[in-house]
Amino acid sequence: MIFNINDKLKEQLDEVAEIAGYLWQKGWAERNAGNISINITDIVGDENKDIPPLSSFQLPKNMIELSGDFFYVTGTGKRMRDVAKAPLKNGSIVRVSKDGNSYDVIAVENVKPTSELASHFSILSSFKKKGSKNRLVLHTHPTDLIALSHIPELKSSETLNDLLWGMHPETFIVVPRGIGLVPYEVPGTTAIAQITLPILDKHDIVIWEKHGVFAVGENLTDTFDLIDTLSKSAQIYAFAKTCGYTPEGLTKEQIKGLIEPFNIQI
Repeated sequence: MIFNINDKLKEQLDEVAEIAGYLWQKGWAERNAGNISINITDIVGDENKDIPPLSSFQLPKNMIELSGDFFYVTGTGKRMRDVAKAPLKNGSIVRVSKDGNSYDVIAVENVKPTSELASHFSILSSFKKKGSKNRLVLHTHPTDLIALSHIPELKSSETLNDLLWGMHPETFIVVPRGIGLVPYEVPGTTAIAQITLPILDKHDIVIWEKHGVFAVGENLTDTFDLIDTLSKSAQIYAFAKTCGYTPEGLTKEQIKGLIEPFNIQI
């Protein structure tokens, strides 16, 4: 059986390629840094659902909530600049087993998924259990946001958000739920997923301290935009500091003044 790429799946893969290119161009994806996982169950097509596996792997814990689901996942050791050119040569389409204990790589080449798949699946299974519409995760390494997580006086979500919202009104408009902060943990483990999960109840994007950012959403472009907007605020802050000044930022009243005209839901 040959895997068929229908129009909706091609559109999703084209979006993956576009966003992967942005991550590389922005310097957020050095070497093989960063990864993407997207639930594509609704668009994979019935003709593809029983394709024999190219390879199979055990999951570190049961993911019954994802039973029978299909995902596009970037490959382990693969570079985002290559994902941008060929998402299916540098990523996999995988199928979770009916018992939730394993997954199969089914297309189009036998590319093993990202080493952070366990943490991705832990978070995506939790969303599905809760009935959340979030269907994807995006992890990348924005230099400016990682730098902020090294500054001792900024090591709280509240302090970070006061700073980032204060640098530009657009930041509060686009990211009204703000950013969460996850204390340092070994990358790629289910432990980091368990620490991240409760923070994602309040935020759609978190900084993994001294490591990178992790964002969730329904649409890959919109999820990228959350990171990009916060990155711009971090750059404004850093530029002002480089010029020898601590930026005054928007006041709390100025930020609150954005809520009504932009119909912001907090």
